[in-house]
Amino acid sequence: MSAAPSAPRLEPFRLRGANFNLLVMRLLDHRVEALVPALGDQFRRAPGFLRFAPVVIGLDDIPARPEEVDFAGLVQGLRAIEIVPIGTTGGTPEMRIAAQGAGLPPLRQAGGAREEDFSSMPPMPAAPMPAAAPVQPAEAPALRAAMVVDQPVRAGQRIWAQGTDLIVVGTVNRGAEVIADGNIHVYGRLLGRAIAGGQDNAEARVFALNFDPELVSIAGYYAVREGLGEAPIGKTVQARLVGEHMRFDPVG
Repeated sequence: MSAAPSAPRLEPFRLRGANFNLLVMRLLDHRVEALVPALGDQFRRAPGFLRFAPVVIGLDDIPARPEEVDFAGLVQGLRAIEIVPIGTTGGTPEMRIAAQGAGLPPLRQAGGAREEDFSSMPPMPAAPMPAAAPVQPAEAPALRAAMVVDQPVRAGQRIWAQGTDLIVVGTVNRGAEVIADGNIHVYGRLLGRAIAGGQDNAEARVFALNFDPELVSIAGYYAVREGLGEAPIGKTVQARLVGEHMRFDPVG
């Protein structure tokens, strides 16, 4: 008797291209002993902010030579406070090579964002990188129609309006996070974290009918609950940037 035909073997994996929303942490001070305690202090004031979040390290603003940056110590320090660094963006070829040696590969932005030219990057001795052909930078896409969320945002939720404004018709609860490349409007209580002005949009604003956030941020500048100063807590407020300072004005 002939043996019964065996079932077809299923493929063990599939590869698919995909885009993900990732936060970029632009380093203004490369010293691990300065950066990690500052982040830890922010975590104590705003529990859950960036916890276990995958982040990209921005290298453009590091005022140091590549050999002066302890990338291995930086990775270890960030993971110790439950931040997950996954790669880098920007910086010189030498800086990217130094970061890659610590397990932080250079990433390129998808879509309409500017792609970096890696063609001038010499390969790592142990892991050569394929050269990418230089491309012409494309203009940033215009903001799309606003994203509207018709229900409260619960603790632990993160909503990101990429390339547009975000409108929440309800409460943003403590422990929740709303992010937008444009403005954020909360027609309810803003109790969680609101991060507006992605891609360095310093003109963005945060509006809330009842303003009592754990954290509010615009274009990378932020204030936590204890740092809101004379902000009219519990009132209808708009938050905006004036220079490098956050301003909180009553509305109406």
